[in-house]
Amino acid sequence: MRFLLDAEQRAFADSLDAMLTAADTPSVVRDWSRGDHGGGRALWSRIAKAGVFALAVPEAYEGMGPRPVELAVGFVELGRHAVPGPLVETVAAAALLAELADPLPAGRLLPSLASGETSATLALDGAYALDGDAATTRLALAADGLRLAPGHGPVRASLDPARRLTPLTPGGELLSTAPPVAHALVWARLATAAQALGVGLALLDRTVAYVRQRTQFGVPVGSFQAVKHRLADAKIALEFARPLLFGAALTMAPADVAAAKVTACEAAYATARTALQLHGAIGYTAEYDLSLWLAKARALRTAWGTPAECRAEVLSGGARRR
Repeated sequence: MRFLLDAEQRAFADSLDAMLTAADTPSVVRDWSRGDHGGGRALWSRIAKAGVFALAVPEAYEGMGPRPVELAVGFVELGRHAVPGPLVETVAAAALLAELADPLPAGRLLPSLASGETSATLALDGAYALDGDAATTRLALAADGLRLAPGHGPVRASLDPARRLTPLTPGGELLSTAPPVAHALVWARLATAAQALGVGLALLDRTVAYVRQRTQFGVPVGSFQAVKHRLADAKIALEFARPLLFGAALTMAPADVAAAKVTACEAAYATARTALQLHGAIGYTAEYDLSLWLAKARALRTAWGTPAECRAEVLSGGARRR
């Protein structure tokens, strides 16, 4: 089955690509990794003005959604440019707040998330929150329900230096005793899958360009049959993940989204390994921009569900349908 974007969706992707290309995101990512959030917040505001976060917020709360297909289109571009920040977490928080039985927290918090005035992070079951030091809305799933955390603890190291992890301060306002966590997880996995696909596409593009320039024995490395095979395998894996992603965005069935998540993340991770091998020693250096995408591909692989957890969801979903 082929999933083709319509003219409006392609224009949305192209506008994001142009904006992010002009933004010099590698510099923004490196500043973010050091705790300098100025450039990242400015970029966040521009992404929000383009409507990305509003796609996860219902119209009743000043958003444009829920529109999961368009959200996936946007997050592919965010991954392609390695944009830092609690992107997926803001989407998950929006999905969670929109489905609360009590509409008051949603009415108070969602409009500013849609507009980009605020950002959100979300920690489940005592786990670390992504970018708790930068997010303005911190949600934590505690034993008694969903709470608005009053603060955060020290920043911890992550596989991806731009993904800054923090524990959230216990306590805070109780928003719900029965939050729809499963619903938020589906949205988080969809956004992660789209982001991973974009990361994989960027790694492939950069590697193809590199092997065309790098020479051995007087010829481009890209002319070697073994190199062509590795790149072809990466291309096939990414292209296989694309229809799964947009098919899942159409159904939003948990099993479909889990399948898209594991396929896109594994394809991005395999592409990262190929990119590292074909770049050689330069691929290991943190100063080289490729490292920004390599680290993200590895971190996204287990974010919001490990490959084993997503495969288990796919199998259980298939069993339920039978």
